Amino acid sequence: LGAAAHCFLQQQYEGVGLGNFRRAIDPLDQTVHLAMPDVDAGTTFGSPALKIHRRMFACQATQKSAEPHTLVASVGFDRRDELIAADPDVYYLKEHYVNYPVVLVRLSRIHLDALKGLVETARRFEESRARKRKLRS
Repeated sequence: LGAAAHCFLQQQYEGVGLGNFRRAIDPLDQTVHLAMPDVDAGTTFGSPALKIHRRMFACQATQKSAEPHTLVASVGFDRRDELIAADPDVYYLKEHYVNYPVVLVRLSRIHLDALKGLVETARRFEESRARKRKLRS
């Protein structure tokens, strides 16, 4: 990840509120393309999000069953199960998200390097889904 993405993730890791999350993601929108091709900053269900090919791959959780300062990352069902089994203090799932290929992340408990890796994994996962959709159409 580039410097702007690192700054963005550092701010998320520190558990900032929704307004600060939006201010943190705005500068990222300018430079994220250098570090993560085809990535845009936007919103999903009113929550700041990172998107690839108009599909969310990471956003702040807004569903009320999620804990405060939770990130939603699109990683696939198998990877989600692996992450939760390996570190349930960091990764978790609520019933609302069971049918979606995402994992919930407690930002206050994840190491910054692990968070950066997770965001990159989420980007690659959604990028591969976009390629598959394109091949089918």
